[in-house]
Amino acid sequence: MPDKHTEIDVIPIPIFDDNYIWVIRHATRADGPLDHAVVVDPGDAEPILDFLEREKLTLSAVLITHKCYDHVMGIGALVAQHPAPIYGPSVDTIKGVSHPLNDNAVITITPLLEFKAMLVPGHTLGHLAFYTPGHVFVGDVMFAGGCGRIKQGGSAKQMFNSLQRLAQLPQETKIYCAHEYTLANLAFAQTVEPSNPAITKRIESVSALRDSGQPSLPSILAVELETNPFLRCFKPEITQSVRAQADISVTTEFDVFSALRSWKDYF
Repeated sequence: MPDKHTEIDVIPIPIFDDNYIWVIRHATRADGPLDHAVVVDPGDAEPILDFLEREKLTLSAVLITHKCYDHVMGIGALVAQHPAPIYGPSVDTIKGVSHPLNDNAVITITPLLEFKAMLVPGHTLGHLAFYTPGHVFVGDVMFAGGCGRIKQGGSAKQMFNSLQRLAQLPQETKIYCAHEYTLANLAFAQTVEPSNPAITKRIESVSALRDSGQPSLPSILAVELETNPFLRCFKPEITQSVRAQADISVTTEFDVFSALRSWKDYF
């Protein structure tokens, strides 16, 4: 995998109430135009088909992070018009996936653009994230200011470990989540860690973006490490908040995480 950032242009396509499909425009040669596209989690084909036609893009590949319907429903209609390899988790059976992937598999789109598949279970058992230097597409495992629910065979321990793994990526890495949940997540973060000024500042900046109709994504890992309570379970204030809210004894970071995830489910 190239260790330098490849020139790409990542475009969010909003669908449904709060989903994003990510379209990654890229070139096939070093001096070429960004006239090809990789699509991540096509929950709906129509807006992607419109975008590819309008921008005159050739579909290079489809990346599927996990099996939830709002991430896969558009696969068939998309590749019917734009045949391309479809990469997804080998752990789950997903109709249409032509290239099932295991952890750490490397996908070569072109010599200039490769992705590493990272198995990050928790939201689902077979959830993948797709990393290329500078960018990671995380589906529903990590959200801006939060993390996914535990569903479909995943466990809290898996989710905790998956987030810890993502947290080890370079801090400048852009985080491409699949849902616009940021303000709701930050409201929870502020409840959990009220003395953190970075959360207040982030709420102000994200509110301005949303008021102007702009997405709050992508996030940046360094910002998540400052403001996302699920990555900050070692902080004494968060531990104290969990103890006060749940009236339970927590001794490890995982204890704090598990209690936080249960609290957020009903927040």
